[in-house]
Amino acid sequence: MRKVRQVHNYVGLFFAPMILLFAFSGALQTYRLQETRDPAAYTPPGWIVWLASVHKDQQPPRAEPPHRPPPPPGARPEQHRAPPPASHRLLSQLPLKIFVTGLSIGLILSTLLGITIALNNPLTRRISLILLASGTIVPLLLLL
Repeated sequence: MRKVRQVHNYVGLFFAPMILLFAFSGALQTYRLQETRDPAAYTPPGWIVWLASVHKDQQPPRAEPPHRPPPPPGARPEQHRAPPPASHRLLSQLPLKIFVTGLSIGLILSTLLGITIALNNPLTRRISLILLASGTIVPLLLLL
């Protein structure tokens, strides 16, 4: 069991920076803070757009948003049901959004506590710091 705890510790430290990033950006995306609904009313901050793009597309945002190709000639427009009223949709989604936000907060807190526990051991502090740094640097290099 000692070896299992050690492997758990090392794997957790290496992935901790990305766990924090994905938990935080996932919570922001739950409320669609990265989307521009009406540019006159709300324009998302660049850092939120960047986080969402890394979270969803595994790459920084592009300069221009991709656009859909036009439908082929003679294609019929798609038939859609009318969406439910916005107030009904918001109320039905709110409990899950609150749960996902709590989940994100719990994951962030648990990860920070794990890092704190790992760094409190003077025998493994150096390797813990190296793993945390590696878990931060490797994903940044992969984004380039």
